[in-house]
Amino acid sequence: MKKMNKSRGAILIETQRLAMRQFVPEDAEAVYRFASNPEVVRYTGDGDEIKSLDDARHVIEKYWLSGYRDPGYARYALIHKPDNELIGFCGVKYEPLLNRGQGGVDIGYRMLPEYWGKGLATEAVIACLDYARETLGIACVYAEVMVENVASSRVLEKAGMERIDSYEDDGVRLYLYRTPQ
Repeated sequence: MKKMNKSRGAILIETQRLAMRQFVPEDAEAVYRFASNPEVVRYTGDGDEIKSLDDARHVIEKYWLSGYRDPGYARYALIHKPDNELIGFCGVKYEPLLNRGQGGVDIGYRMLPEYWGKGLATEAVIACLDYARETLGIACVYAEVMVENVASSRVLEKAGMERIDSYEDDGVRLYLYRTPQ
């Protein structure tokens, strides 16, 4: 497995086991690896978005790099420090259709299955919420989770988010979480 050089960009968020930085085009191979994994995208609603390296490059440019320019934030490359691997993403983004179409800032995260069950998602979400509040000045962050994704609901609850709603959107049952007000 190819090592991901975390020096590709400045570290924005760091925890004991994780580092987060902006994605760069050279991350396409790692993005393809986690974003095309059926287990990783099972509960995301965009399971067939990345089918090739070109698709991964497109997502990096169209969504993440453009988000860093405006509004100034997007998903960040999630690096597992002990093995220096890019294992997924964590970060906030503005989502106009969130919260029953009212819009808001959404936190999202994904990581390769071999890193699940170790508390890494909770560690990443807590650090990212702190960064959003303290560095980006974002007071209210939401998260939508498919009802069936029990593990992700637990992550959000451990990170201090509160479930405030449940609804159906396009045939999918969702819970809506929010940072405490």
